[in-house]
Amino acid sequence: MRAFLAGSAWRPSLVAVLFCGLMAALWIAGGASQSAEAGQAVVRLVAAVVLVIALLLGQRPALAPARPVWVILTASCLLVAVQCVPLPPTIWQLLPGREVFAAAVPPGASQPWRPLAIVPSAALNACFSLTVPLAMLLLLSMSSERDRRHLPAAMLAVVTAGALLGLLQMSGSTFDNPLINETVGQASGNFANRNHFALFVALGCLLAPAWAFREGRVHMWRAGVGGGLVLLFVLIVLGTGSRAGLGLCTVALVLGLTMAHWGLHQLLRRLPRWVFPAIMTAFIVMVGISVLASVTMNRAAGIERLRDIDPGQDMRGLALPVVLAMVRDYLPFGAGTGGFDPLFRLHEPLSLLRTTYLNHAHNDFLEIVLEAGIPGLLLLGAAIIWWGVESFRMWRATPSRRVMLARFGSAMLLLVLLASAFDYPARTPMMMAMIVVAATWLSWGRERAPRPALPAEGRHL
Repeated sequence: MRAFLAGSAWRPSLVAVLFCGLMAALWIAGGASQSAEAGQAVVRLVAAVVLVIALLLGQRPALAPARPVWVILTASCLLVAVQCVPLPPTIWQLLPGREVFAAAVPPGASQPWRPLAIVPSAALNACFSLTVPLAMLLLLSMSSERDRRHLPAAMLAVVTAGALLGLLQMSGSTFDNPLINETVGQASGNFANRNHFALFVALGCLLAPAWAFREGRVHMWRAGVGGGLVLLFVLIVLGTGSRAGLGLCTVALVLGLTMAHWGLHQLLRRLPRWVFPAIMTAFIVMVGISVLASVTMNRAAGIERLRDIDPGQDMRGLALPVVLAMVRDYLPFGAGTGGFDPLFRLHEPLSLLRTTYLNHAHNDFLEIVLEAGIPGLLLLGAAIIWWGVESFRMWRATPSRRVMLARFGSAMLLLVLLASAFDYPARTPMMMAMIVVAATWLSWGRERAPRPALPAEGRHL
């Protein structure tokens, strides 16, 4: 961390200080998605302060290396902001799904100007929530090459701290964070949702090899520590009780080992060929033994919940037809960002009434189309296409420090995309920041390293 903080020999750079302050606030208060939680005010205030200080005192940001990320994030901000603009009654009443709200106006009274978002406060909340990714992207764009080199170490430290908190919870310690709506006694680390926490820890399975094999300088102690952290992360995901986390962690393990292949070859290139497959086999066996021991000692809550799953009682599956009908009813412009909860209660049939409520669609792709309509679908499609095209290029490119970091960013985004198919991780401030970091790494992969002023050896001036 000292190397990351150092902007000079002894003095940390402004960007590094602001980054650490923002990540600390996100770690403490950025693990919830509900707008009413006190943590939302904390992280947004810190993000706003970071934005102001960075713009006033920081150096000019380099926008070109992360231009696609800036375009996508700016378009997202504009899309949500437009939904908050009041519309004339004649236009507003032409929007699909507004009939029941128009009929609520007393007879003889004139229809008021209303925004596209049916729940304006929810759209405003969504708009303010984007201060966190904006602040993170601005800091990354202002970062120096030295800050960028040590960014994987800083991100890994944040994930490790969250994982250790989850480990304490599994040991029987109880924490009640007043800033987030976590379930006391449940192993959810610094998140309110154990599925989001499991994804967060699974990302550590990618960050550990990214840190261990950074800069092309491979050290045995880094490889050992990275492998130990991956093993710890796997065991913690098992103990969270998240069924989705098991699948995500498995994908992260496969991707992490695949991308560590280059670094391990660099480390073992002078040793006999049989050493590399032997080490990989030994690591996989260690993971298998650890998982088996966890199951035997009844510490694998996720596997136990897999056995008890009942599709007929899963509210996510039961509500899917209703959500699809809502998407159809509010096309082409959507119902407004953030308004799923009250709108679902309006459309919920009596057969789905429970003592609990469905706060999100548990499929963020469907929820984006429901809330933002065709414009949201186009923006989502553009973002996924960009990720796919850039990932394809980076996986085909010759391995280098930038390319490998871009591959890790691509893999992190893949995990988030997979998790978003049955959950809503991108709606938590901490995960927003992680997504921006991963997307920026992927975008940086195409940035060319600066050429030396002198010609290469063997060439004349």
